[in-house]
Amino acid sequence: MSRPRLLLNAFTMNTVTHVSYGSWTREDSRQTEFHTLDPWIELVQILERGKIDAIFFADIVGLYDDYRGGWDTHVTEGLQIPNHDPSTIASALAAATTDLGIVVTSSVLQDHPFSFARKISTLDHLSKGRIGWNVVTSALENSARNFGLDRREEHDRRYDWAEEYAEVVYKLWEGSWEDDALVQDREKSIHADPSKIHKIHHRGERYSVEGPHLSAPSPQRTPVIFQAGSSARGRQFSGRHAEGIFISAASASGAKKVIDDTRRRAVEAGRFASDIKFFQGLSFVVGSTEAEARAKAADIDESFSVEGLLAHRSGGIGIDFGGWPLDTPIAELAGKVQGTQSSIEALINAAEAGSEVTIADFVKQKQDTTRLVGTPEQIADALEVWQDAGVDGINIQYLTTPGTYLDFVDQVIPELQERGLAQREYAPGALRSKLFGRSDRVESTHPAARWRGAFAASPPVHA
Repeated sequence: MSRPRLLLNAFTMNTVTHVSYGSWTREDSRQTEFHTLDPWIELVQILERGKIDAIFFADIVGLYDDYRGGWDTHVTEGLQIPNHDPSTIASALAAATTDLGIVVTSSVLQDHPFSFARKISTLDHLSKGRIGWNVVTSALENSARNFGLDRREEHDRRYDWAEEYAEVVYKLWEGSWEDDALVQDREKSIHADPSKIHKIHHRGERYSVEGPHLSAPSPQRTPVIFQAGSSARGRQFSGRHAEGIFISAASASGAKKVIDDTRRRAVEAGRFASDIKFFQGLSFVVGSTEAEARAKAADIDESFSVEGLLAHRSGGIGIDFGGWPLDTPIAELAGKVQGTQSSIEALINAAEAGSEVTIADFVKQKQDTTRLVGTPEQIADALEVWQDAGVDGINIQYLTTPGTYLDFVDQVIPELQERGLAQREYAPGALRSKLFGRSDRVESTHPAARWRGAFAASPPVHA
């Protein structure tokens, strides 16, 4: 029986250290050139040659929480400082490609929904409908203080915030302009029909937005919505809103638990289980033989930084691992977390029943269990196992860049294409249509769709 193809994203960040700790020190990596445009143009053209679906940019807007009592390690390791805004290069990457999707991360903390909605509409216009938005809620204390808060919001309250933020941008994207409002009639000298453009008059707990949206409807209107929250509250939000979900499970069985639960929540929210695509984060070391691949992996491991990994995970989870013995059971920490709970939950889910997963196991899991080492055939076999667990796609995490992506495109993609697991050509249409084989617009079951025509019933008031 034939398999559906795997969706493929290149997972990266506009910084020197994303999730490959210490690899920036290698001579065969261009990571230290992140602040220039040429490496990014080279990368997206490699990805498009391999018919990769999208480039997926992570982002943060503050320092990770303290490691060993401070943030010196973050700076010495280049741990996402310095980092640059990925949305600022998105239009350049769109100009250098024709089909590759461009997914940018933006937190509800960092940009007012009115200005963010206009930015995304602009990018969606310029890319001809190839933009996605990864919704994040900013778990970092420093991020909150950078935007005028005394401290970050409690975990579940951050998702309440995201609910209202999403409602505002959906109203702007979907409800403010009717489809035929932009007339552009030169003979009648009518550029747009004011009776078909509407203020949204949003009043909520956090935002008061009058509107109208200043951008005319873009090809997708609402960008493809991605999310990465795998905690219980995160899965509730994802079940309602996400079209693509990035997971970082420690095993296929752990992935299946998260996927099944989130799909159930989507159905409870009135959507179809098939309305969501799940992307597992994996890295790859490819060789013509298994021995060659393992030798390459050992060479890469020479530059691996345990300090970098622990500092990153400490910040994301909200507990300073530098102050805990490595044999501390992870389960003891789960109830104390206000940061990214999903990382701990994913590891616990992957553990054998009754076993005690420790911080040391956490390090090993992040280094080993989400990395596939082998020949193209062995890697394809392993990806089929993940697919059988319910994974729809892969977020390809680099070990070196662009080397990881070159190896995947030149060696793994042909094997996946031979098995029908990777596309040979891009489908027509906007990013949403390419990913789902359906409309360029959000499905009628998505909460954004409820705002279509919602403001047209009232007489226009142009005050």
